[in-house]
Amino acid sequence: MGATIISDLVTEIVIPVCAVIGILFSLLQWYLVSQVKLSPDRQQSPKNNKSGFNDYLIEEEEGLNDNNVVIKCAEIQQAISEGATSFLFTEYQYVGIFMVAFAVLIFLFLGSVEGFSTKSQPCTYNKHEMCKSALANALFSTISFVLGAITSVVSGFLGMKIATYANARTTLEARKGVGKAFITAFRSGAVMGFLLAASGLLVLFITINCFKLYYGDDWEGLFEAITGYGLGGSSMALFGRVGGGIYTKAADVGADLVGKVERNIPEDDPRNPAVIADNVGDNVGDIAGMGSDLFGSYAEASCAALVVASISSFGINHEYTAMLYPLLISSMGILVCLLTTLFATDFFEIKAVKEIEPALKNQLIISTALMTVGIALVTWLALPSSFTIFNFGEQKVVKNWELFFCVAIGLWAGLVIGFVTEYYTSNAYSPVQDVADSCRTGAATNVIFGLALGYKSVIIPIFAIAVSIFVSFSLAAMYGIAVAALGMLSTIATGLAIDAYGPISDNAGGIAEMAGMSHRIRERTDALDAAGNTTAAIGKGFAIGSAALVSLALFGAFVSRAAISTVDVLTPKVFIGLIVGAMLPYWFSAMTMKSVGSAALKMVEEVRRQFNTIPGLMEGTAKPDYATCVKISTDASIKEMIPPGALVMLTPLIVGTFFGVETLSGVLAGSLVSGVQIAISASNTGGAWDNAKKYIEAGASEHARSLGPKGSDPHKAAVIGDTIGDPLKDTSGPSLNILIKLMAVESLVFAPFFAKHGGLLFKIF
Repeated sequence: MGATIISDLVTEIVIPVCAVIGILFSLLQWYLVSQVKLSPDRQQSPKNNKSGFNDYLIEEEEGLNDNNVVIKCAEIQQAISEGATSFLFTEYQYVGIFMVAFAVLIFLFLGSVEGFSTKSQPCTYNKHEMCKSALANALFSTISFVLGAITSVVSGFLGMKIATYANARTTLEARKGVGKAFITAFRSGAVMGFLLAASGLLVLFITINCFKLYYGDDWEGLFEAITGYGLGGSSMALFGRVGGGIYTKAADVGADLVGKVERNIPEDDPRNPAVIADNVGDNVGDIAGMGSDLFGSYAEASCAALVVASISSFGINHEYTAMLYPLLISSMGILVCLLTTLFATDFFEIKAVKEIEPALKNQLIISTALMTVGIALVTWLALPSSFTIFNFGEQKVVKNWELFFCVAIGLWAGLVIGFVTEYYTSNAYSPVQDVADSCRTGAATNVIFGLALGYKSVIIPIFAIAVSIFVSFSLAAMYGIAVAALGMLSTIATGLAIDAYGPISDNAGGIAEMAGMSHRIRERTDALDAAGNTTAAIGKGFAIGSAALVSLALFGAFVSRAAISTVDVLTPKVFIGLIVGAMLPYWFSAMTMKSVGSAALKMVEEVRRQFNTIPGLMEGTAKPDYATCVKISTDASIKEMIPPGALVMLTPLIVGTFFGVETLSGVLAGSLVSGVQIAISASNTGGAWDNAKKYIEAGASEHARSLGPKGSDPHKAAVIGDTIGDPLKDTSGPSLNILIKLMAVESLVFAPFFAKHGGLLFKIF
């Protein structure tokens, strides 16, 4: 059907080189951030260069004891870093036990398919060919699961470390101007973005080539085993998102309800006992959890595409370059994102607050435009002009330009979802302003308006996802949907940089408040944070949209692997799965919301106790007991993350084993359809409430000033709405996209066992 323009040798070189470039670029960004010193060092001569490195950190016009302020910032950063590191180590101990137990489970389930036989077996899709044994598949699936889990954990941990390293540096740079603070925060986010995207690609590439040494020409078995990589990544992401989300929101709700509503003190006032726990939570939830989440999406999208390609002409004819097309797309994405990052940090300089949000949005537009050209180039070079794609038992003839459109539509659908999310969550537009205006009549109307906004915000993203699915499936079957998801995630380095920028800016504002910096500095960090809030919502929109496409691609691969001819919803077996699957996101949300509520209840009681029993706390003459609040959040999140995690991980195993693959296919379809809707509405409702509060606090317009100032009745109503929205946007909403992906990839990994031994109850009765 034609040959590729670039050779297999070039592909072998290009993919790891692009990954290494991404890692080196992230290290360069980290080095540049490290040049902002966290000590009152007056030995260096001042330099007034564009990026502000080695500048004199002390801005004399502040009229403060500058050395003390710098030392105080360093102390606060140290406390946040230690709290975050301690929590993650505790969380990873529990998660490590789960990882080992689940790895054993994978080996036992898949090994038992053929009674732990070491003999070769007929291939699943071509019975005339012989493939490696089921025991080999079990062993290599287990290894790839462990590799994916470790990569996910390391990605989240390193992201948290750079965020806690950069927050006080961002605060100090804010003294010299909003532009310098923006560059520091954005560069720090870029460290995480590139490190995660590049390391995920490199580990996957190395794993494929190592497995190939054993599997040889059995590419069907090789890439079936590789799916464990996506399962490992998402398993860790689930616990990271849920555990981190419970931690951060318990602290946030406790700090807000007692500090802002009852005691009428600022958000990050050092007198508030929950303030350190709140700042720690931003890092373990919004940085470590989010990093693991998007890594899981990337790993699963790649695995879904590779599995389908392995049983298409690419795998059948052993066309190595065409086979690794998904990895070449990701490699191009790293180069495109590298160039895009320079637009924010080097090519243009932020000089005013109003330029922050456009600069972040331009990152999305520039990366999408450049990536479209990059996709066209990769498609032209790496794919033959015509090939066949597996389509539920048949081979569908596809042209290379059709595959380009599949990837491109996923890429642009992501941008559409991003900007619709921004419209509904940014206080620059009428939806959030209407929510803020509803605070005039109290918290109840604020809640009603916020819920309505969240439900309405689902409409356009769902149409964008639907169009992507229809076009990509029409052009290239399930492989088209898988690469559309990869297209949406191809600019993951930029997306993660923008996402991580938000919590770093939020922490910077908290440190400025706690260190006693002037109101002018706090205004700058608040401006950085407000822009980051909106872009964080955009990042969640990307994650949810890509999760829908990834889940559908994995669902298609599962249906093929489990040898299901059709999924008929009128069949009782399928329909009961469908209705139960649609219920699961509600059950999961109920568990995570209640977990946040329970943990927040303990936090509120502790914060009230300290205000009531520590003499001089409100006057600022006594220090609060931060450590007790940190411990409450840690203990609650570790304890409460286990039931929701168990629900997601055990459901496919129980349904597949006892009810069979048809019922499981219904469960996957139901959870996908309802999970996407709830995730989008929850994330956008919470984001809108948060920015409605910030709109009133900022008082940037006549309308906003009429609702303020801080402490007014409308402001208190807005704080209550924000508090309700916190677990929606940072715990339940973002975790739901992991639920739908994880159940799908887990079903695919265990499909051989379910197909052979599943449906025990129906066999008995």
